Amino acid sequence: MSTAADTTTPSAAEAATPAAAEPADGYEPDHATLAAVLAPGQRPPRPSPLSASVTFGWRAMLKIKHVPEQLADVTVFPVMMTLMFTYLFGGALAGSTSEYLQFLLPGIMVMSVVMTTMYTGVAVNTDIAKGVFDRFRTLPVWRPSAMVGYLLGDMLRYSIASVVILALGLVLGYRPAGGPIGVLLAIALLVGFSFAFSWVWTMFGLLLRSEKSVMGVSMMVLFPATFLSNIMVSPDTMPDWLQSLVDVNPVTRLVAAVRGLMDGNVEAGQLLWVFVAAALLTAVFGTLTMRLYNRK
Repeated sequence: MSTAADTTTPSAAEAATPAAAEPADGYEPDHATLAAVLAPGQRPPRPSPLSASVTFGWRAMLKIKHVPEQLADVTVFPVMMTLMFTYLFGGALAGSTSEYLQFLLPGIMVMSVVMTTMYTGVAVNTDIAKGVFDRFRTLPVWRPSAMVGYLLGDMLRYSIASVVILALGLVLGYRPAGGPIGVLLAIALLVGFSFAFSWVWTMFGLLLRSEKSVMGVSMMVLFPATFLSNIMVSPDTMPDWLQSLVDVNPVTRLVAAVRGLMDGNVEAGQLLWVFVAAALLTAVFGTLTMRLYNRK
C-alpha cells in the first residue's frame, strides 16, 4: 500500500511549484512579456547614404587612432622626400636649394599624396581577407557607403600629408606667392583629385587576392606616373618624345594646377582638366568598384 501511495502522491517540492511555471510545447508569452523584452517605440529609420558613409569614414579614422604608426607614410615619408630632393638636386638643377624649393615643393606635395592613395586598396583588401566585408554586406545601409567611408577617412591622411609638407617648406624658406587662399585652394584641389584617384585602388583591392599584390600593382603605376612628370624638373628640358608622354600624364596636369594656385598664376585650362579627370575617374572606377563589390 505504501509503495502505491509513493508513486501517485507528488513530492513536497513538486507540490510547491506552480503548474504555470512548467514549460510546455507551444507556449506563447503574453503581451506584457514581449513588451518588456522588445525595445519600445517605432523602428528607427534607415540611415541616409551620407550618414552611413560618414560612419564608415569615422571607423577608418578610429583605426588610425588605435594604430597611429599608420601615419608614418603621411608624415615621415613626405619629410624625407622633401629634404632629399631639395638638398641633393637643388644646387645641380636650379643653382641653389632655395630657388629649387620654390619649384619643387608643390610637386613633392602632389607626389606624396598621390602615392599615399594606394593604401586605400590595401585597407580594402585586408578587410576582405579578415571577413569584415561579409558583415558590412548584411547591414541595411546604402551599399557604396563602405567604400565611400574608406575614401573619406583617407582624405584626412591626404590633408595631413599636405600640411606637413607645407609646414616643412615654410621652415626651409618656401614662400607661396598665391597667399593663404591660393594654398588652401591648392590643397583642396589635391585632396579632391586624390579622392577620385583612390577609386582605382579600391577596384584593385577587390580584384586582387592579397595586399602584396595590390601594393605591387600600385607601385607599377604610381612610380612612372610620378617620376615621368613635371614634379622634379620642367618638361622643357626633356626630349621631344618624352615630353609627349609627360604632357598626357594626369599627374603633370595636377602638379601644374597645384603649382599655379600656390604661385598665384594658375591657368583655367589646367583647373578644368583636373576637374574633368577627377569626374571621369570617379565615374569609371567607382562604377567598376561597386560592380566587383556586389559580385564579391
